[in-house]
Amino acid sequence: MGGRPGDEHVSVLVDEVVEYLQPAPGKIYVDGTLGLGGHTRRVLDASAPDGRVIGFDWDEEAIALARQRLAPYGERLRIVHANYADLAACLAEEGIMAVHGLVLDLGVSSLQLDRAGRGFSFQTDAPLDMRMDRRLQETAAQLIARLSAEELADIFYNFGEERQSRRIAAHLVEARKKQPVANTRQLAEIVARAIPRKFHPPAIHVATKVFQALRIAVNRELHNLVKVLAEAPAVLVPGARMCVLTFHSLEDRIVKQAFAGSRDYKVLTRKPVVSGREEILANPRARSAKLRVAERV
Repeated sequence: MGGRPGDEHVSVLVDEVVEYLQPAPGKIYVDGTLGLGGHTRRVLDASAPDGRVIGFDWDEEAIALARQRLAPYGERLRIVHANYADLAACLAEEGIMAVHGLVLDLGVSSLQLDRAGRGFSFQTDAPLDMRMDRRLQETAAQLIARLSAEELADIFYNFGEERQSRRIAAHLVEARKKQPVANTRQLAEIVARAIPRKFHPPAIHVATKVFQALRIAVNRELHNLVKVLAEAPAVLVPGARMCVLTFHSLEDRIVKQAFAGSRDYKVLTRKPVVSGREEILANPRARSAKLRVAERV
């Protein structure tokens, strides 16, 4: 990845999202996960000359870069510093009661993963923060310090599908008796020591699932997803489409069940849309992406 603003993240399945969303002039769309604006840019281009996008993000760094990157679109873009879970209330504050399409890209952006200091990755040593919105009160380090071994094990198992969850939690509780578990490298080393070598996965770092689970817990990601799936029909006009990109099985299962179990949605993707070979070669993070689409009925 390059170092210029906007080069830090490549949006996934952009052509497919635009094809399903069907942006048109004069209509209003929501990008609930603005990031650096990859999907928003294409929606604005496709809905020219007067289509609008309301872009939500709760990461102030991403908002600053997106504002710079998308400045040429002027008043056609409105950026809101908020989580997509609060979409309905925020749209009402903007005086917008209905929109013609919604995009959610639930992947953690490269901006967050690759920037030292955010604590999302064990690739570099950094404080265990993991807050996507720094207005949130509790960091990952504080979560580790506060919860019991049983509560930590539940997080690792339920949000990371980590089979060694109890062993890892027990090691963490013992480690924190000696000193606070405050840095990414420290946590990764504890996890590596906790899991017997024969159980280390061959394809990913042994601490990957623990880091995912803590990030989900700190940011209440699954709670937010359930909330927006339930509230979205109230702001979507009939015929409006909701496109959701997920990157792990927990999220995908929630989206699939919400779409199939609601009379407000007509499912347009019987099987999720996935990235082709060329996109995966160009952007390895596209490998795990799944796109599901439903239409408001």
